[in-house]
Amino acid sequence: MIHGLMWFPLLGFFIWLAWLGWHEYQKVEVYRNWAKEFERAKYDIYAVLGQKNSDLTWGKPTPSGIVNLQTFSLKDVTKIRLLVDSQKVELETPPSRGKAIALEFILPEPTTSIQVPFTEIPLAVKWGKFLQEEWQRWHVEV
Repeated sequence: MIHGLMWFPLLGFFIWLAWLGWHEYQKVEVYRNWAKEFERAKYDIYAVLGQKNSDLTWGKPTPSGIVNLQTFSLKDVTKIRLLVDSQKVELETPPSRGKAIALEFILPEPTTSIQVPFTEIPLAVKWGKFLQEEWQRWHVEV
C-alpha cells in the first residue's frame, strides 16, 4: 500500500499534464477555424493575428474562442515598430533574446498605439517586415 501511495502524486501529475495538453489543443482548434477567413494568420500562446487585405485582427486565444478581438486597418497606421522588453528595436538588427516581445502599430489620436504580443523574436521580425511592406503598399495605393 505504501508503494501505491508513493505513485499517487505521479498519477496526479500525469492527469494534470493531460489536461493541459487538451486545453492547448482546444485553443489551437479554435484558432484553426478562426484563421480560415484570413489571407495570413499567426498563432501563439499570447495572441492570434490575422490579415485580410489592409485589415488586421488580433485577440487572445482561449479554448472557448478568441477573446478581446480588435480590428484596425494598415491604412490608419502611421508607423510599425518592434518592441523587445519595452524598448524600440530595429527589424534589421533584432536582439537574440527578450522576454516581452511585441509589434507596435502607431495610430493617430485618440488611440495612440496597439501592441500585439509575440512569443519569439524571429516570428515578430518576420511579421514586422511583411507588414511594413504591406503598409507601404497600402500607402502608395491610397
